[in-house]
Amino acid sequence: MFRILAIGDVVGRPGRETLAHFLPRLREEREVDFVVANSENAASGSGITPKIYREIRNLGVDVLTMGDHSYKRRESLPLFEQEERLLRPGNWPSGAPGRGACVVEGPRGVRVGVIHLQGRVFMNPASDFFVEVDKQLDAMKQKTDVVVVDMHAEATSEKIALSWYLDGRVSFLFGTHTHVPTADALVRPHGTAYLTDCGMTGPYDGVIGRIKDAVIKKMRTNVHEPFTVASGGRRPGAAIAEIDERTGRATSVEGLWLEMPADA
Repeated sequence: MFRILAIGDVVGRPGRETLAHFLPRLREEREVDFVVANSENAASGSGITPKIYREIRNLGVDVLTMGDHSYKRRESLPLFEQEERLLRPGNWPSGAPGRGACVVEGPRGVRVGVIHLQGRVFMNPASDFFVEVDKQLDAMKQKTDVVVVDMHAEATSEKIALSWYLDGRVSFLFGTHTHVPTADALVRPHGTAYLTDCGMTGPYDGVIGRIKDAVIKKMRTNVHEPFTVASGGRRPGAAIAEIDERTGRATSVEGLWLEMPADA
């Protein structure tokens, strides 16, 4: 069996520290073969930098997906062209730097395709993600043993609908973006592992990763406050799926929401 760990939005330094604490342990204890981490909030809560990209890769993440904050840091724009393991949503405009999918060889020669998509409800404009995923799957035919999709979306309905549409066509579909973990990890009837949202890897003692007092003040007064990344209550939001690499079908999936030890 081939085990894939999906990690939800890594938020700022607290998120990276949480990832550094848990990832080696999970790789060893759960015999993880491949890791995909959503990293669009990794640099102070928004975007990524070349240094942070290397930091996350060096922790053992195989592919980094992003999302609506992909280009928040201009110094990272060349990375999207240079690094095939750094993905922005594939259903963005064709002129957007970078790519929305890649194929990476994992342990035992297993070929893993990763596809990154963005939803359209309450999000920046993006094209039809159903059309985009069909295009990417056609391009990956005969090139992959396992296919993973990160659906970065606000609306749970878009993620659920896509999981039914792709059931039996991809191995593992996980959702990101809301920073709130859902309790619906399951394997669809035709073998696609699914979780609506992995949640956030970072500080839960706040409002979706930001200092709560600033967010509450903005909500109550409409006066802008800097939304600094919070620090307490760090947890990883993640899911692990077990895939039969011979068929590409999932046999199990489990959401993970672990507590950081007090002395960490």
